[in-house]
Order: sequence, then C-alpha cells, then structure tokens
Amino acid sequence: MPTCRIDFQVGGKYLFCLRSTEGPEIWKNGLYSTGEYKEIVPMREIIFTDSFADENGNVVAATHYGLEGLPLELEVKVDFKEFKGNKTKLTLRHIGLPQEIKEDCRKGWTESFDKLSEYFAKLENR
Repeated sequence: MPTCRIDFQVGGKYLFCLRSTEGPEIWKNGLYSTGEYKEIVPMREIIFTDSFADENGNVVAATHYGLEGLPLELEVKVDFKEFKGNKTKLTLRHIGLPQEIKEDCRKGWTESFDKLSEYFAKLENR
C-alpha cells in the first residue's frame, strides 16, 4: 500500500492505493480508493463511503480503471460486537456491490482481515 491517508472522524476522508504483483494489470499499477466517514460509534460501528479515485483523491468512475458496471459510490458498514473475552466479532457489509464482483470483493476483504489478524497475533506474542 504505497499511499494511505486517513482522517478518522465523521466527515473525514481517506485515500489509499493498493498494489499487487498478482492479478489484473490495474492491481500492478495501483488502484486508488477514497471515501468519507459518515458515522463512527466507538466500539460499535463505522459507516463510510467507498469510491474509486485518482492519485489525488478525486472520485473517478470505475471505467477509469477499465472496469464496467460499478456505481460511483458504495457504502461500507462495519459492526463490532463483543465475542468472547478480549475477542471482537467484526461484520463488514459492502452495500451496493453488483453480484458479479461480490466474490472477488469478499476475497479481497478476507485477505485484508487475515493480514490484520496476523498483525495482532504478532503483537500478542511480544
């Protein structure tokens, strides 16, 4: 992730760039995403928008990256619930995704959360 800027407050924005040596060319060149935090309830939920962006953080249509049929803006809702002991159950809903890309998005989010889990496990083992 060569770019990651987060202003984590209601009305704040984020901008990040994802790159990967695997997958389609858009991932190799870098794909930018931006959005705005709409609601933040500590320890309970986060709601934010999600849009494709250019390197300056301007919202662009998916066609900018050669993708078709995606809305200009989606909504993401993350819920946190106490699970067991010091563990938290996180539920993420990416609202408005076309059916044909839901599985790819699920894989991408799962990979991100797996990496986050690995990071926390390393912290626990210090």
